[in-house]
Amino acid sequence: MNRCPAIPSSKTLFVTAAAALMLLQLPAAQAQDHALQGQPEAAVGGRVFPVNALRGQIAFGVPPAIQLDGQPARLSPGVRVQSAQRMLAAPASLVGQSYVVNYTREATSGMVNQVWILSAEEAATRRAGAERPFLNFWPFVANSSNTGPRDDGNTPYNQLPGYGQ
Repeated sequence: MNRCPAIPSSKTLFVTAAAALMLLQLPAAQAQDHALQGQPEAAVGGRVFPVNALRGQIAFGVPPAIQLDGQPARLSPGVRVQSAQRMLAAPASLVGQSYVVNYTREATSGMVNQVWILSAEEAATRRAGAERPFLNFWPFVANSSNTGPRDDGNTPYNQLPGYGQ
């Protein structure tokens, strides 16, 4: 009785390793393409920002008070501010300064929870998400140019607009 399993040949091991390597590289390439999609800053050597990041002009006041595009706003308690040199910066060290930034807001409170101070090259590129709504809920924002069906409260269930209409 043979208690040792058969040792596969080196050719079999090579083919198996090559197939595994190709399978591992495919999702990584697809993820990289997806991450750079809609990221013009990354194309000029910049950082990759979330798709829901908005562009604006920020003026830091005494934390948590800030001005975003001239409107008063607040920083969330756990805000992360990343400088143009890609280092974390304390909001208290930026009091009285103003920058062009990409930022995200918390969905529930509307407070700014992430800020990226842009370098000159990143600020010069146009961002597709610059004119997005306040809380980044694009499908749920009423658009005055949208002439599609609206629910007036009296519409029967079977006549309500479906998703994507």
